[in-house]
This record gives sequence, C-alpha cells and structure tokens, in this order.
Amino acid sequence: MSGHLAVVGATGAVGQEFLRVLEQRKFPFERITFLASSRSAGKPLEFMGKTYTVAELKEDSFKGVDLALFSAGGSISKKFAPCAAESGAVVVDNSSAFRMDPKVPLVVPEVNPEDAQQHQGIIANPNCSTIIMVVPVWPLHKVCPIERLVVSTYQAASGAGYQAMVELEEQTRDLLAGKPVTPRVLPHRIAFNLFSHNSKVGPDGYNEEETKMVKETRKMFHDDGIQITATCVRVPIPRAHSESINITFRKPISEKQVKEILASAPGVQVVDDREKNYFPMPMDSSDRDDVLVGRIRQDISQPDGRGIDMFISGDQLRKGAALNAVQIAELL
Repeated sequence: MSGHLAVVGATGAVGQEFLRVLEQRKFPFERITFLASSRSAGKPLEFMGKTYTVAELKEDSFKGVDLALFSAGGSISKKFAPCAAESGAVVVDNSSAFRMDPKVPLVVPEVNPEDAQQHQGIIANPNCSTIIMVVPVWPLHKVCPIERLVVSTYQAASGAGYQAMVELEEQTRDLLAGKPVTPRVLPHRIAFNLFSHNSKVGPDGYNEEETKMVKETRKMFHDDGIQITATCVRVPIPRAHSESINITFRKPISEKQVKEILASAPGVQVVDDREKNYFPMPMDSSDRDDVLVGRIRQDISQPDGRGIDMFISGDQLRKGAALNAVQIAELL
C-alpha cells in the first residue's frame, strides 16, 4: 500500500494515461491528490467513480505524500521533485530532468529493476523511444552481448503532447476537405507527412531525441561500450511509436534463437507472420501494454552471423510513459 499518492500533471496526455493505468492495474493507495499548474487548479477530475478537485502545485504540496508520479515537463520536475523528495515522498519522474543524473536511477522494470532500490528520493522514467527499444533488446543482450545498435524511429504525435494529437486529427480533416493547414504545435505539417524529430539539433548533427536513446540505453545497460546510432522521425500516427532496429552482436546468433528468447521475454509479444505478411503495426500496439516485435531476420549484410534486423511497435503513452512509471512504483 503506497498510502498517500500524488499525481503531478494529471490533466495532460500522459497524466490522463497515468490515471487509466492506475485504475486498470488496481494500484493500491489510501489517498490520492491531483496537482497541476494554476491554470488547471480547481478543475474537477473524474477518477475511479469519484470526482476530485485538481489542486495547485506548490512547494509545500507534498506534506504527508508517500509517492509522487510526475508528468508535467522538465522545468516543473526540476523545481518541485526535490521538494517532494525532501518531504519524504518517492518521486517517479517522467521528464528528462533527472535521467542522466548519476545519483538518480533510470529504470525500465523489465531491464534493471534492481536499480530502483538505489534511489535517493527520485527515480527517472526513460524517454519513450528508449523504453520501447530496450524492452525487446535487453533480453537479447543478456544472452548474447550487443556490440552495436542502429535504430530508426517512427514516432507518434502523442510524444509531443495531447495538442499535437489534436493537431494531427484537425490537419487530416482539413486537408481532406481541401482547406489550408497551418501548423501550431509541431513545426511542420504532420498530416500526410513525416519529418525529422522536432527536438533541438546539436553541433554533432544529432537531435536531442537521438542523443537520449544513446545515453539512456548505455546507462540502463551499465555498458558504455555499446555503439548506438539513432535517426528519429515524427510520423502521422496518433499514439504508438515504431522502430526499425539493426543489431550487431559480439558473437553469432541465429534468427531462431532470437525468436525463442523474445517468445518468453517480459513485456514483449512476437508478431511475425511471414505467410500473411503480418508484423507489428501502430494500430495493433496502441492501447496495449506489450511491445510488439516482428520482421525478425538475419542481417544478410553481416555474413559472420552476428547481425539481426527487427521491427517493433509500442504505445508511447502506455509503455513509453505512464505504464513504465506505474511499474516502477509497483517495484517500490
């Protein structure tokens, strides 16, 4: 029993998913408080058949709180998560604020659950595209260590927030009706288009999303030797991220071995039907807990048998955010 639970950012897209996951998984608590910015404070919020009033997030909001789930952006987390921890709460933070802090564990329960126990009041939830990748990649790495990962992502609008999902829907409707479209939330038109991930590009040419995938994977795997390169792309899909992954292992591994490992891996469902040409799709992974994995095949460009290709799809709002955070809370 977690006693007093607080949800910060309860009115956002991930915050709303937090509530669905808490209810579906029957997460135990005695009392729950919903916190948000002054803009959302005072709003009614329905949860598990009751109506709650959203309270304004303040530095003293965490007195008596045992566990705080944060999903309100990096600047809010930086300001208020330490306040919550100082008040005695354990924070599970969904922003990028603490992910690379060496004192803060970065956790995916299927990968490194033991790291959660090393917390000093704050545990970080990884980036959505990283979570969805490491769930199927980690069980393979445990059996046959990985030398190199090359990943290309197909990331849903939901990763940019609820308003981006609305924008995708509105733009699609407007374009089909022959109306002009002006992007408001995303930098380019998202309907019937795709573009390089809308995060800042660094001097090395990698955007922030790509750099997160590299650094976060190494941190959770406790292995700085893995070579990782990523290309992250925003696509016109509402809420599930997909990824094409090319893996080079340190030793040869067969397609059959990979399928056998993944068939029993937690949080993974193999969807690999060559006969029907049926493989992971965002429409199938949306609103699902498992990461779907398919297109599993030997990489013909690596004749030494060390290369495997696969395609995966996972729900950005669920496993990529809310579900992973609640699973961390369950570990505690």
